[in-house]
Amino acid sequence: EIIAHSLSTNSFHSFDFCKDDNERRPSENLGQVLFGERIETSPYKFSFKKDEKCKKLCTKTYVKDKTEDKNMLDFLKRGMQLNYQHHWIVDNMPVTWCYDVEDSQKYCNPGFPIGCLVTTEGRAKDACVINSEFNKKNTFYIFNHVDIKLTYHNGEGEGWRGARLVAATLEPKSINNADADKPTCEGPPMEVPGEFSSDVKITYTYSVSFEENNDIKWASRWDYILVSMPHTNIQWFSIMNSLVIVLFLSGMVAMIMLRTLHKDIARYNQVDQEDAQEESGWKQVHGDVFRPPRKGMLLSVFLGQGTQIFIMTFITLFLACLGFLSPANRGALMTCSVVLWVLLGTPAGYVSARLYKTFGGEKWKTNVLLTALLCPGIVFADFFLMNLILWVEGSSAAIPFGTLVAILALWFGISVPLTFIGAYFGFKRPAIEQPVRTNQIPRQIPEQSFFTKPVPGIVMGGILPFGCIFIQLFFILNSIWSHQMYYMFGFLFLVFIILLITCSEATILLCYFHLCAEDYHWWWRSFLTSGFTAVYLFVYAVHYFFSKLQIVGAASTILYFGYTSIMVLIFFLFTGTIGFFACFWFVNKIYSVVKVD
Repeated sequence: EIIAHSLSTNSFHSFDFCKDDNERRPSENLGQVLFGERIETSPYKFSFKKDEKCKKLCTKTYVKDKTEDKNMLDFLKRGMQLNYQHHWIVDNMPVTWCYDVEDSQKYCNPGFPIGCLVTTEGRAKDACVINSEFNKKNTFYIFNHVDIKLTYHNGEGEGWRGARLVAATLEPKSINNADADKPTCEGPPMEVPGEFSSDVKITYTYSVSFEENNDIKWASRWDYILVSMPHTNIQWFSIMNSLVIVLFLSGMVAMIMLRTLHKDIARYNQVDQEDAQEESGWKQVHGDVFRPPRKGMLLSVFLGQGTQIFIMTFITLFLACLGFLSPANRGALMTCSVVLWVLLGTPAGYVSARLYKTFGGEKWKTNVLLTALLCPGIVFADFFLMNLILWVEGSSAAIPFGTLVAILALWFGISVPLTFIGAYFGFKRPAIEQPVRTNQIPRQIPEQSFFTKPVPGIVMGGILPFGCIFIQLFFILNSIWSHQMYYMFGFLFLVFIILLITCSEATILLCYFHLCAEDYHWWWRSFLTSGFTAVYLFVYAVHYFFSKLQIVGAASTILYFGYTSIMVLIFFLFTGTIGFFACFWFVNKIYSVVKVD
């Protein structure tokens, strides 16, 4: 397992490694910039099929009385202590470090540590466990030599000239060369003592070897990294688990729809109206069930935003499933979702306006402005604060000012006008017709049992949808925080569909029970019942933070929770909207078949 101890990434150059003589920066797309990926050229040079043996890059000397050198070395040590990783790319392929883990399985890590540390108690931490020579107390071992192995597919036999890289692996080593000018790449490990008492000389070297392998096709060259990723059989298990929940819920919903409603409606429509008055249950509240909710403005705004997020997620996942957003296209996923979100302002405005009109709202200007600005505003403010922290930390993941301006321009220049257009059409349409008339005087709600009170119902409602997603969640969090590849979009799409079904069915069930208990306040409750899944998501993220990530430092902690809260807010709107519309459809359906004088 790779454990990150710090979330703010530092670029290659903030550490004192060998520099490239003529540096170039390739341009990054929006997704890469938002995710804090920066690519720089490296001093490791190689020509095709030309093996290098122990080639020297440079020697760095740290003199003990110079404060500048001491600071440089301290920074390097801190990087080793926090287990910072090198991430290298050759021909758009990550250079991986493959090693055996238990059960004779190979694990390929798309990065390798700068170095490692043996503590003052003599405990080898992180990567120091790989070599028994790393045993001196309070000592850092720096990986100053790498053996790079490049595998290529030769096209001679298949009628095309040239060769293609199909894999790049390396093995980091720590070697103290006796002669810095003529390194032999053999000898004891390169120790950097914890106490800076004498001068330290670090020589960086590398070897390159090429090997031909015509079995691996260029198209499937990512497979060896993905094979060693956390296992897919867990996934199938979790999907089966979720499907059982879905079947259980669907059975319950179907039973209610058929048995209860069918019987109720038949009986209700036959009996003379006098006897029907004593009937208890959901038909009693037909005169109140469509009474507009309190705080209808906020609800309609949330639903507009939720619709926007829902369509965005659906399209993004669909494209990812078709393989447009594979990990080889760096940053494609993020770019795609941001662009989609910006373009989907119109449905948000339309839904919000239409519902607000249905709730009998008058202040349409406020409604449009809130729909366009409220939730994106919260997300942007959070994002901006996180960025300030990164910027103060001096991390390379901080987003340049230009990009922030570009995002604001996308939001105000494209998204907001589109929301206004959607709202215009929404307000022009007539309000949604209700199947039954609302009485003038609200009826009294009888005493509720514990389970039909609002809070227990809402808390129960979030459990089932969360149970369906929580295994996928583990992999997603790993890919965000632990730099692992996420490629199981097929599974994710399936889980998305399952989440959609469970959210709607759980909400419908609880909604029906509440109406049977003659409690007609279902508008907000349906939104919050499925939206409560987001609270469980937050609890899980907190658990993940304390159990999986061993994070040091206040800035990293604030960053983690800052980004988590953005995810939780988006998820809340997303699940809440699903629940609301399911319940809205259900209530409309059952009251439209009842004859009311």
